[in-house]
Amino acid sequence: MKVVAIIQARMGSTRLPGKVLKAVMGKPLLAYQLDRLLKAESVDEIVIATTNQKADDPIVAFCKEKGIPYYRGSEMDVLSRYYEAAKKYQADAIVRMTSDCPIIDPSVVEEVIAVYKTGVYEYVSNTLERSFPRGMDTEIFSMAILKKAYDEADQPFEREHVTPYFYLHQSLFKLGNVCCKHGDMSEHRWTVDTEEDFALIKTIIEQLYPRNPHFTLEETLALVEAHPEWSKINAHIEQKKLEVQK
Repeated sequence: MKVVAIIQARMGSTRLPGKVLKAVMGKPLLAYQLDRLLKAESVDEIVIATTNQKADDPIVAFCKEKGIPYYRGSEMDVLSRYYEAAKKYQADAIVRMTSDCPIIDPSVVEEVIAVYKTGVYEYVSNTLERSFPRGMDTEIFSMAILKKAYDEADQPFEREHVTPYFYLHQSLFKLGNVCCKHGDMSEHRWTVDTEEDFALIKTIIEQLYPRNPHFTLEETLALVEAHPEWSKINAHIEQKKLEVQK
């Protein structure tokens, strides 16, 4: 089984343009995410799926510089971009990541992949029922059901957000969910969509990275709980309504 992690990335974020290449300590956020995801031993290949828009040429340049495989496809039909990237890189299973999660813990990714590899489910995530901090989002699904979604999904939000087709048609698929072993930590927001989000992530990285570049979810939790004022930096930010009620 070839497991390919596909990170969707583009420069045209509506709330924080260019966020994926914003730098902390001289290093782009996307580079931090890649370094961490490379520690997930169950992932056989990592691919950046960006768009065919000229504005995303800097992402392609970054991939070429770092030797990271990439695919360019539709800007709005992200489902087709995923399907075509997965097909090009001959994936049997696809780990879906978004580029706004620079401090993803590879052990969380491994945990989700391990449940998928039991063979019980066709789709496993830690977001069907949220308990992990936002920014630890991980999904994995088979190439077979990705193709089914690609062929059959006909609603704009199903094609823009890749996986709604699975959980909106639960009777068609075997879905599994992974819960955080530390309880409900979903109040924490470690994703980057606004300047406030970036300010928090920058603070976390600057504190933890010099000591341990591969700092864990647990270390991050301990740090932010020791500094409760930090969570107030982006506590008022509302998540964009990407998730359709399941």
